[in-house]
Amino acid sequence: MKTLCTLLLFVMGITTAFAQEEINRPQTTAPVAGEAVAQGNWLVGASIANIGHNFKSETFELDISPRAGYFISDNAVIGAQVQLGLIVYDGGEEFRYGLTPFVRYYFPEGAAPTHRWFGEAVLGFAGSSMEDSDGDSAFSAVYGVGAGYAHFVASNVALEGMLNLIRSNANIDVSNDSSTGLSLSIGLQIYLPGSGRSF
Repeated sequence: MKTLCTLLLFVMGITTAFAQEEINRPQTTAPVAGEAVAQGNWLVGASIANIGHNFKSETFELDISPRAGYFISDNAVIGAQVQLGLIVYDGGEEFRYGLTPFVRYYFPEGAAPTHRWFGEAVLGFAGSSMEDSDGDSAFSAVYGVGAGYAHFVASNVALEGMLNLIRSNANIDVSNDSSTGLSLSIGLQIYLPGSGRSF
């Protein structure tokens, strides 16, 4: 009986010790937004937009935009992004490409230690290539604006959501009409400290 009581007390003691130990949950936020958008830092990442499959028309679409930028002052970034897109459909495929320099500004108004709102403008060139199409255009202008939200999940990593309004003359149709469209993108950006800095 003494052995059973001793064993029960031992098990209860171990259980209590583990219950009081702090549980490490995954980090979902970091209070570093101010340091991340400081002059001299770098921005590297990518955005994904228009990923999906249309069952009725049997098309699959994917757009990805890797980017890099430099903070020329606190809250202001200049850089460039590569636009890559693919549409696969029954009977063919279309590949879209482009290079768009961008300017981004993180608004200090409404800022919090864990997130920032920002605005962005892009201006560059783009093109498209459709398999077996005579109406391909090598390069055309692309420009637009966007607004987004960056939520810092680690000391130098932010998840972003962005609404874009883009106008492009890159058109595979023979008519060469321009097009304007809205898109919603999500992205992952890494904020690298400049030389001699850390956050």
